[in-house]
Amino acid sequence: MKLAKPSLRHSNPAWKIAVAIISVLITLAVWKQGLESSFNRPSVASSISLHQQEIALLAKPSIPQSLQSVFLGEDPKASLREALRAMPLEEIEDRDRLLLSTLETDESEKLALLKLAFKKDELASIQEVLLEGLLEQKSFSSNDLPSELVSIQEDPLLYQRVCLELGGETALCSDKGVADKMALRLAASQCLPLIALFLGIVLLLRQLWLLFRRKATSWPQLRIIPLSLVDMILLIGGGFVVLGEVLSPMISIPFSSALTAQLAPPLGESFQVLVGYVVMTSPPLLILRNQLRGLAHLESPSDGWIQWGLSPWNTALVKALLGWLMALPPVLLTGWLMSFFFGDQGGSNPLLELVLSSRDPIALLLLVVTTVALAPLFEELVFRGVLIPVLVRSMGRSGAVLISSFVFAMAHLSVSEFPPLFVLGIGLALLRLSSGRLLPCVLMHALWNGITFTNLLLLGG
Repeated sequence: MKLAKPSLRHSNPAWKIAVAIISVLITLAVWKQGLESSFNRPSVASSISLHQQEIALLAKPSIPQSLQSVFLGEDPKASLREALRAMPLEEIEDRDRLLLSTLETDESEKLALLKLAFKKDELASIQEVLLEGLLEQKSFSSNDLPSELVSIQEDPLLYQRVCLELGGETALCSDKGVADKMALRLAASQCLPLIALFLGIVLLLRQLWLLFRRKATSWPQLRIIPLSLVDMILLIGGGFVVLGEVLSPMISIPFSSALTAQLAPPLGESFQVLVGYVVMTSPPLLILRNQLRGLAHLESPSDGWIQWGLSPWNTALVKALLGWLMALPPVLLTGWLMSFFFGDQGGSNPLLELVLSSRDPIALLLLVVTTVALAPLFEELVFRGVLIPVLVRSMGRSGAVLISSFVFAMAHLSVSEFPPLFVLGIGLALLRLSSGRLLPCVLMHALWNGITFTNLLLLGG
């Protein structure tokens, strides 16, 4: 790979070096605190597993008997029961506690759960009916099921389990349309990732074979941006961390809270996320704009210093898709190894839980804009568009790939997500170097976030 090496601009003045040192110290303190606090953040993995088991139980009537062991496991009812039992009782919501009572096989366990206080009136009325049936050994036929069931019809699983518990027939308690939809969602959430994983492994093996045979195509010219490592510290440490993550919330949180005071929680939270992200990324973008303007005394490329490579867009999309497929196996393997050796360390991005639980289409649209459009654009511009070319000049391609991936993973402030994000960062960095363009990286990042978002939608609800 050839490097275009313009000469560096003037040396860094003392004040800039001093500000960079202060930025490094603050950044290290913020990252340390963020990584430590990530242990106290809940993991979305347990919520995803719980949602998947609920979908499996609803989908069971629509999945052929011969395929049930493949898609549902041995006993989806028992699996869901054990997953709910594993949750601390004081943290279980009324709905899940009521659901667990219908799954319990021991009557004393059912009675203990039903005797606990319920907060929601509609669930409390169901609680009373179940207690009456349990204590008085009263049964209900499908012709005289209690009217209280109407209040929970929008929750198909809870309705099904309570209806069956009260003596209703399967045909009456199970909605065939819901079962068909859940079967499709379950199949999509399980089959599509397996297909992508298989294709990714094949592509990786092919690439390794080409490297072994020395037939891999040479990488295009990388345009070196004549900024210094001090400039990068000011951009990421000073702009992204100090101004963006530490100071900007002082502006964005009161502002977005005032704007969303009258909005329902899902929509209000999503709007706050969007406003917060825009405010957080504004300082580093302004700093980068000023840094690039400072290169005016140099002969700049006709299309600017950042190799966006917007055209042809179709080849960029193909490269992004291939990059996503090849990054998938090592990222998933890294996540699996972390879980196998260290268990669930928590620290999931709070956005994941927000997507998983949200039902408001406008709220979801705002989250899509934030996670699938804005985040890939900003992160790729900073980490792959600017940081990698500067690092390549200072420490070569290998060092640039590793350091940029490390900073990218650290910036997400999660111990459990650090290793998979580090591997993903390596994949994005290699795509940047091998394509000579930034657009494929933006599209691959957007594709990664978009598919994660879609998978959460499939398992939510």
